[in-house]
Amino acid sequence: MNRLDRASLLVALTEKLRASGSWAGETHVQKATYILEKVLEVPAGFEFILYKHGPFSFDLRDEIGTLRTDGFFDWEVKSERYGPSLKAGPLSDALKQQFPTVPDKYASEIDFVASRLGHKNVAGLERLATAIYVTLNERTPADRRAARINELKRHVSLSEAETAVEEADKLINEAKAQFANVMTA
Repeated sequence: MNRLDRASLLVALTEKLRASGSWAGETHVQKATYILEKVLEVPAGFEFILYKHGPFSFDLRDEIGTLRTDGFFDWEVKSERYGPSLKAGPLSDALKQQFPTVPDKYASEIDFVASRLGHKNVAGLERLATAIYVTLNERTPADRRAARINELKRHVSLSEAETAVEEADKLINEAKAQFANVMTA
């Protein structure tokens, strides 16, 4: 996927997240992009590692900054108590008109992710994305994955980790049922 196709995909994802009630801060875009790539196999081309608050891509963070510089994204301060939200920038309409193919091709995947993440707060996103990360990387029983999340993220209780694993399994299974190209969990 070339850079402008990827930019168009990220703008479409951010707009769908916002339409689904998401704060659409960088954390939301990070976790949604992770799930698009790793669960739904949308080839955006970002590498993710397990970091402080779950799967994180330094390349995606840099790309968001570049897209802001290019006028495809803008920050919006909704509240002084929380971090800023991303929104489509002044040149995003031109981007979407010139590069509609990738967002159109993956519209169902974008809708799927936005509908499941849009209502989540940052802590919920961290738990779910971490559970997906552990599930995809450690194919072990649910109780072992929950214990692993608790080991990796000491601030996530075992009970919260168990709930996150259940939610991750449900999301992955729904994705497998809806999309033929989804990797097996």
